Amino acid sequence: MTAAIRLISGKSPTALEFFAGIGLARAGLEQAGFSVAWANDYEAKKHQLYRSQYGTDTDYHVGDIADVTGSDLPTDAAIAWASSPCTDLSLAGNRGGLDGKQSGTFWHFMRILEEMGESRPPVAVLENVTGLASSHSGDDLTAAIRAFNSLGYSIDALSIDARHFIPQSRPRMFLVGALNPPESDDAPSDLRPEWLEWIHSDPTLTTHRAPLPVVPPLLTEGFTTVADQLPDDDPHWWNTQRTAAFLGSLSPVQAARLDSLRTLNQVSYRTAYRRTRQGKPVWEIRPDDIAGCLRTARGGSSRQAVVRTGKGEVAVRWMTPHEYATLMGIPDYNFGDATDNQIRFGFGDAVRRPCCCLARRELPHALGSSRIQPGFLVAESSCSWLVLESPRTVHRIQKSSHR
Repeated sequence: MTAAIRLISGKSPTALEFFAGIGLARAGLEQAGFSVAWANDYEAKKHQLYRSQYGTDTDYHVGDIADVTGSDLPTDAAIAWASSPCTDLSLAGNRGGLDGKQSGTFWHFMRILEEMGESRPPVAVLENVTGLASSHSGDDLTAAIRAFNSLGYSIDALSIDARHFIPQSRPRMFLVGALNPPESDDAPSDLRPEWLEWIHSDPTLTTHRAPLPVVPPLLTEGFTTVADQLPDDDPHWWNTQRTAAFLGSLSPVQAARLDSLRTLNQVSYRTAYRRTRQGKPVWEIRPDDIAGCLRTARGGSSRQAVVRTGKGEVAVRWMTPHEYATLMGIPDYNFGDATDNQIRFGFGDAVRRPCCCLARRELPHALGSSRIQPGFLVAESSCSWLVLESPRTVHRIQKSSHR
């Protein structure tokens, strides 16, 4: 499902895409009517994928964000989006926090916004793993909010699992900063869980609660319907010896789980991760028809295998690049001549494609310009959605859906 926006007048608002990677944030921002004016990432191989998908029109800075200054960026952007490295915040990483080598690049994002001065975007978003909330007992999240506050941004914090919309378990946190926040809405929401509520009771932090839409319940099935239906003779399927080694590594619980599916008179698909238990490598199959969170080896986890079973048979293979793209909301992504490992790394290290809707309540005086004066909230949908809110404005939304 997608949501399209009709701007009432003027050109499309522009966006800055920090830590852009392969450009999945851009995919959603463009669906929302934004145009990306500038992007950066230090991974040349990710830029190669980005260029295959979007061409060469965007000003994409390949290199260390430490070398970027505020004067390098456009001065009329409506939003700055940052999906900063999660390695030091993830439970699968080393938990170095915002002082870690990778996740510490967040501070350069803050520095650049500060250097932009009065031209900094009215909305700034940080997307990261939910481990940000618990890193160093919450001190890292507090520090991040205070950094936004020092630049004039009020913060709303959301936790959104992509499983509300697609068959992948991928919880992520969004810090949404607004120079002109909307009036707070205290209505409960699944997107603002209790474990995040403490930020609103801290008198030293400037926060708000933007009005939130109701989201669908978490999916419990769906991977079978999106898995690539490869023929039996496709070379992706593992040979007999490798499949036997997979089956031999299963614990009794895992083996029983697989046997219950194998005896069914229908074919289903499951994903599996390789784990180390008591010093031994083993495979573990998810109990539900949902893919596990796509990750990269750099994030501390192996890639996923796909198990096809039913009607007395079992076959195993690695998850395909196309399945990675599908589970990240952009199945028609143009891989160009990238290798399979390059594609898996790019997608496992990306934000789920945000598809967006733009809401306004009363026509703001800046509606026809490329800069919008909103407070802001963001969530992920099938692809995701992004909601911009402006105080005292009238909602004007045009939605269109397609498969």
